[in-house]
Amino acid sequence: MRKVLSKIWNWIDDRGGFSELAKPLTTHLVPPDATWNYVWGSATLFCLVIQVVTGVALSFMYQPSAQVAYESLQYIQNQAFLGSFIRGLHNWGASGMMLLMGLHMIRVYLNAAYKYPREMSWISGIILLAVTIVMAFTGQLLRWDNNGVWSAIVAAEQMGRIPFIGNWIAYFLLGGTNIGGETLSRFFAMHVFLFPAIIFMVVGYHLYLVFRNGISEPPKPGRLVDPKTYRKWYEDMLAKKGVPFFPDAIWRDAVFSALVFIIIVSLAWFIGAPALTSKPDLTNVNVNPSPDWYFSWIFALFALMPRQIESYVIAFGPLIGGALIFALPFISNKGERSPLKRPWAIAGVIFVILSISSLWYMGYKEPWSPHFDAKPLPTTKTVGEFTASEKKGVELFNTVGCLYCHKINGHGGIRGPELTNVQKRLTEDQIIIRIVNGAENMPAYGGSLTKEELQDIVDYLMTNDK
Repeated sequence: MRKVLSKIWNWIDDRGGFSELAKPLTTHLVPPDATWNYVWGSATLFCLVIQVVTGVALSFMYQPSAQVAYESLQYIQNQAFLGSFIRGLHNWGASGMMLLMGLHMIRVYLNAAYKYPREMSWISGIILLAVTIVMAFTGQLLRWDNNGVWSAIVAAEQMGRIPFIGNWIAYFLLGGTNIGGETLSRFFAMHVFLFPAIIFMVVGYHLYLVFRNGISEPPKPGRLVDPKTYRKWYEDMLAKKGVPFFPDAIWRDAVFSALVFIIIVSLAWFIGAPALTSKPDLTNVNVNPSPDWYFSWIFALFALMPRQIESYVIAFGPLIGGALIFALPFISNKGERSPLKRPWAIAGVIFVILSISSLWYMGYKEPWSPHFDAKPLPTTKTVGEFTASEKKGVELFNTVGCLYCHKINGHGGIRGPELTNVQKRLTEDQIIIRIVNGAENMPAYGGSLTKEELQDIVDYLMTNDK
């Protein structure tokens, strides 16, 4: 039997050349000190494989139709065999891919691996980052729930504010002037066909460049990059000290990718994918669209900046930022690579990490958005009992929307001022005026509350012990 299988394999290998495909892995030399700091790129590629496998599995059951897309996802989530788990894998695989890609770019930037002769590796990596971000964005709408649909609407509105071409971009994204079935079909085509094809091509070219130019050696202070002599120095170094990628280096990639896989599987099994919100309703203006975590810092940035400069930031921010990132290997393609000799590079990375982390935290807190899941206020005092009017005021505070934006004793939202001790800042008449007439970002309740209900809320707010 063994001889028969050996003959079959020899025939297949002779005609198909599979050994030749694997040969570069065994003959490709890498620097001997390329250790665990070099595993981020391969782990990112592994997450892409997870996305492809789980994406194909989900596409077998997902129906990209505005009439039934939501129901098909409900079926995947609640009825299909391992559907919830596969959806969780796809969700956390996307998160892992975004996180690992960011870490890989930080490593490349700190080690100045974008310098000669690897400028095109940097540029192709930037293209991959951009396309991956778009992939993640288009995937969010495919959930076809209120959160995904309204997130797309918010993004289209922001794009529409770009001078000159904004309306065209928004029209292209939505497939018209309003969101609908054509929007879903367009996003599905981009998410499943267009951008994956681009990613596969650029990843193939990115890997080709790795084999062509080699993996950058760990930098050492004082060892400068000179385009005139670097290639010969690198080839001589590999000839003397280089180790084969397989098996001397690939085992680290395999171990780390296995760890990533275990983490993703655990998150998918125990936490799962984000819960679907209600079916999309374009008339429901109280929806609070919440983007995935890797977009929340952008959401926070636009929510916090002055509205009058948003259009300029949308138009010129990505343009200037993208131009600087693309120009980096042309501005500095030689010289020092060690981060110890490039303190400005370390400072830049720390600044970006702190800025994005702060915006992420703000995005998580969402002070600009009502908290529709806020815990209701208790209907009893810590000392004594509420009067009948005050108790009715508590119930109204919980039900008419006050709780979503205002916090009392640790309960409620943070969009509006905290009202725990509001009786010490405002008189009863001032509170009535605010409730009746409304204020900035606060609706007027004069037409929706009866005189008795208004007085009940005011009596509650004026009590000394809430």
